[in-house]
Amino acid sequence: MPTHYNVLFLCTGNSARSIMAEAILNGKGKPIFTAYSAGSHPSGVVRPEALKLIEMAHLPTGSLRSKSWEEFAKPAAPKMDFVFTVCDNAAQEMCPVWPGQPMTAHWGVPDPALAKGTPEQIERAFRDAYLLLERRISLFLSLPLSSLDKLSIQKEINRIGVS
Repeated sequence: MPTHYNVLFLCTGNSARSIMAEAILNGKGKPIFTAYSAGSHPSGVVRPEALKLIEMAHLPTGSLRSKSWEEFAKPAAPKMDFVFTVCDNAAQEMCPVWPGQPMTAHWGVPDPALAKGTPEQIERAFRDAYLLLERRISLFLSLPLSSLDKLSIQKEINRIGVS
């Protein structure tokens, strides 16, 4: 396995879950990991509730933006080692072929952008999504990637998605 890994988090709108995952992994995984995020149908806007949680965790937000997964399917794009879908819609959609055959897993997280109710209920939906992603990313970072074969890693990243 390489000593540096690129990870892409995919979602439909790339406005909350995948953005939060990108920020969390870039914060916790440096210098071994570089995280990116994208959407199949990007909203073009990062949800302020997601940005607030990222800022509260003292993680940078300046480079976060809603973008299409097509950016990462181009020849000049970084080669991905891992691709995680974080919403049910992205897992069901036809994904582009990723060069280098990255390891993939579905880490479904309820969409906080669809939350209805009081401001407190909506805030809780975003916080719950953030905490679930943070827990899964922490488990992912605890894997001894350098000492596992590809099949074992694939098994473990799939297991993390159901935890």
